[in-house]
Amino acid sequence: MSVQFARPDVSELVFYLFGRSVHPELMTVHAETTIWQDDYSATISIADDGHVLSFRCRGETVTEVTAARTHPLPQRRQFLEKRIRGSRDEALRFDNGVRYQVSYQVEQLDLEVFLNVHEELTLDCREADVGHSFPAAGRLSPSPLSFVTTDVWPDSLLIHAFHTFPENRAIVKTQSLFEL
Repeated sequence: MSVQFARPDVSELVFYLFGRSVHPELMTVHAETTIWQDDYSATISIADDGHVLSFRCRGETVTEVTAARTHPLPQRRQFLEKRIRGSRDEALRFDNGVRYQVSYQVEQLDLEVFLNVHEELTLDCREADVGHSFPAAGRLSPSPLSFVTTDVWPDSLLIHAFHTFPENRAIVKTQSLFEL
């Protein structure tokens, strides 16, 4: 008997931001990397629905999560909870002086366009800082992908995340910037 993986419908995705860490037990992590700089660190994880990004600096932790709205997540110290639809931009400044900007969007494409873009993203996933290819829903379907690339500097961190949802012909993209 085989167990089949299924991503949630892309319309169920929510972008969350917390002013705290989120317990790892709440997510199934498929791939992970950690970035260490003198003044900050970040852990980036690929989970079933998207990603978890924990940025630690000056005694504070900020955690960004993309997950289905039915996924159990804490309410305490939650700064953002927004459905991922169209394109959105958010910006916050934290008590420790860190500036945070994020852009996130979902693109739903025609089948032929989706398949071409997905093929390009499959190649990009192989070169990413962290990535995972999930089992396909069917033998002729493309595998859902999640991957993250980073640009690391001593005083900032730029993160690009990509998640494909073949059953919806959709791609979720996020771009997060942390500046000290």
